[in-house]
Amino acid sequence: MMMRHGARAPGVAVLGDGGWGTTLAILLHRKGIPVTLWGAFPAYAEFLRRGRINRKFLPGVPIPAGIPITALMDQAVNGAGAVILAVPSHHMRAVCRRLAAIIPPVRRRRGLLVISGAKGIETRTMRRMSQVIGEELAGVRMVALSGPSHAEEVVRESPATVVVASRNSGAAEEAQRLLMTERFRVYTNPDLTGVEIGGAIKNVIAIAAGACDGLGFGDNAKAALITRGIVEITRLGVAMGARAATFSGLTGIGDLITTCVSRYGRNRKVGEMIARGKKAARKLARRFKVEMPITEQVYSVLYRGKDPATAVRELMMRRPRAERY
Repeated sequence: MMMRHGARAPGVAVLGDGGWGTTLAILLHRKGIPVTLWGAFPAYAEFLRRGRINRKFLPGVPIPAGIPITALMDQAVNGAGAVILAVPSHHMRAVCRRLAAIIPPVRRRRGLLVISGAKGIETRTMRRMSQVIGEELAGVRMVALSGPSHAEEVVRESPATVVVASRNSGAAEEAQRLLMTERFRVYTNPDLTGVEIGGAIKNVIAIAAGACDGLGFGDNAKAALITRGIVEITRLGVAMGARAATFSGLTGIGDLITTCVSRYGRNRKVGEMIARGKKAARKLARRFKVEMPITEQVYSVLYRGKDPATAVRELMMRRPRAERY
């Protein structure tokens, strides 16, 4: 957000009252930036407004009284200089369509900053989140926020580092200035495709890592999965036009490590991962003719009833080959 020295920053609308949206609203409020938090469900938004604790998604963390909470989208975005979309990927298009009806094209063409905090692929279209936003909100300056950043740690000011990616360097730098704090370091990256693919596909490997835990395997198996998993993700990303180096950074190996080893609700979230969008990784692999053996085995376990132990044996007994990237 560009402003003269001493000028008050324009407001920010955070759309999505889950754990991540609530965390980003609190982070901005602590910086002294006016912020409004929007939720899709009026009853829950009212519950948050009155109780000031997001018991469902971020228990134990008070929401400051200075953060307005509303279920009226036009109220949230009115006069906002930036909009953060912290909604689930499978709701992104619908939320953007509602937003497009509120924000006129002339305001979008003036360079409204829109930051996507969602990680995922739209299953029906195979679109990345920036592509969905671009289709529904033509003219905005789009930035993707990704990296190893559990809301539970960020909101408690445990040090974290993330990436903001955009093909518009000015927009990425503006998002960097907006979000960066002493405990939340933000890097920029022009590789929008790579940053989004790293954040979206990691959950497939994380499911395999969870299966390793369930089967009683140890650190050796987890290390192998993470290492070979980032190879698969990189292979797909490069085929889609991303830079290989991106996957060696925060939004690649960094985010993958966090997702595979985190203690935050892993078992609780596995069912969510299974139910939402994990066919997308396999579809992308086949569309771009990329070999992704871990992804194939995870797909077979989830959707074809394959025994996990059999999947592990088949992975281990694949044709011997040299390790290469």
